[in-house]
Amino acid sequence: MIEAIIFDFDGVLVESAEIKTEAFRQLFSGYPDKAHEIVKYHKMNMGISRYVKFHYFYENILGKELSRDKEIELGEKFSRIVLERIESAPFVSGTLDFLDDHYKKTPLFMASGTPHEELYYIIKKRGISHYFKEIHGTPRKKPEIIVDILSRYSWRASDVIFVGDAESDLKAAEESGVCFIARISPYSDKRLSGCPFKINSMRELEKTINKIMLSKKSHGNPLSRINSQRTT
Repeated sequence: MIEAIIFDFDGVLVESAEIKTEAFRQLFSGYPDKAHEIVKYHKMNMGISRYVKFHYFYENILGKELSRDKEIELGEKFSRIVLERIESAPFVSGTLDFLDDHYKKTPLFMASGTPHEELYYIIKKRGISHYFKEIHGTPRKKPEIIVDILSRYSWRASDVIFVGDAESDLKAAEESGVCFIARISPYSDKRLSGCPFKINSMRELEKTINKIMLSKKSHGNPLSRINSQRTT
């Protein structure tokens, strides 16, 4: 039995992953000799807080100290760049149908690397907030969010699914013990191609969940086998 499904947002429900890549490129356009390295780091670490990335960029790429005022300024500029574009970005194919068909039967949650207030604003603006039992963004990290959900609802980790499109999402699933489904797109983390459970669109999600349920019946928690395979 699947007790709940937790979704990342960008690149999973909405085709917005590349919007944020372009936002980082634009935000640091004043450093043309560093832009490639900055964008590369972002792509290698999709799904984590933009503020964590700002600190990394300054300390490890630009060789500067990031003051609190500058951090706030960068965050505000980033939000201005992405908000309007994300509000109008297309949903991943099948998203609305899946949410509408399942939200009354299975509790749906969101765990995103987007700041919480901004995330909630976007979800409300897109008209999908009623589908989700809870919506969570940063500053809390995804493993913490997932473990908190499991604890409060007394669910076994193996009975909960997390759908993401970044290696950080896979790591969050591994740390918390939940089952992971990778959403594969031209912009998703290429390191997810080896995941045993993956989808190209939300139209494939129900079928993939059924595969996980069959695997659980036959072999126990499929995540345990995945972790074993990754360490051998």
